[in-house]
Amino acid sequence: MKIGYWLAAAVAAACCAPPSCALSFSRAKSITRSNFIQSTASAIFFSDIVASSPACAADKDKMQQNPRYIENEVQMKYGDDSKGNPRTRGVLVRRFTGDSTPYSFPTSPVSLVKEWPESPPFTQKDFFRADEGDDENFYTLPRLVYHIDEPAVASLTQYYRANIKPGSSILDICSSWVSHYPLEFKDNMKRISATGMNPLELMANDQLTDYEARNLNINPALPYEDNSFDVVTCVVSIDYLIKPIESLKEVHRVLKPGGKVIISQSNRCFSSKAISMWLNMNDRQHLELINGYLQYAGFGKAKAYDITASVPGERFNDPMFIVEVTK
Repeated sequence: MKIGYWLAAAVAAACCAPPSCALSFSRAKSITRSNFIQSTASAIFFSDIVASSPACAADKDKMQQNPRYIENEVQMKYGDDSKGNPRTRGVLVRRFTGDSTPYSFPTSPVSLVKEWPESPPFTQKDFFRADEGDDENFYTLPRLVYHIDEPAVASLTQYYRANIKPGSSILDICSSWVSHYPLEFKDNMKRISATGMNPLELMANDQLTDYEARNLNINPALPYEDNSFDVVTCVVSIDYLIKPIESLKEVHRVLKPGGKVIISQSNRCFSSKAISMWLNMNDRQHLELINGYLQYAGFGKAKAYDITASVPGERFNDPMFIVEVTK
């Protein structure tokens, strides 16, 4: 069984508390194999996590400086009130750092050729989703897993390192428990803020300086002042927005003059929550669509890149694309 399913099951078990119970979320500072095995309900899947771990390609000294993976225990506590029955559950999560991998990271420009009309040509049907249920219910349980593979994560991390200057103020919209930034960003960036659907996932994101849970499909307004950020990122999530132009107008507002938007996209999604026109497009058409969104939001014409990682001996890893534009 894959690690994602084990972690999802563990998180679900930890979060199935009655509605009246209080739920809190915290990160453990360190963890050893022995104390994790001893923690409640964790030993049953620890051995499978170890068995499925990829071998590290970097030498020992380099790994100590730039680890390929970081493992932490995420603890969830619920029922911690006068009426509850306090319980704590721990989940071991593995973070891809994007470093010390055997991959290479070519960058190829992709021409954006579609001419968009003066007014948005989209209809309400274009933004229909198979699951029109409450998004907040869909994202209630934190998913402490990756939705793209390690090479795709690593290619994005390396792109951020090469294209975001130290000292920048960054906003990550549609964020989660990871933002895919290089390890050093936590120390050399002025600010890293985030909005996302699940406050528990955001709480587990140790690269953030601040965050606010927000459903952009209900309220696209961003809770920040005008001209606040140098960079806004959005990772494999633009396909879930049913008000993408309104959301990107807000991105335009909070960006400083000369600031840039970096929207990354692969070919993975929750098909029940992705909008219908996205599901009927190929990768190239997705890039053209994002460019159209940005133009209608007040940006100029964007640039697009294929940054898919090259993996030795592997032909079918997840693709990764960037659409980037400057205000």
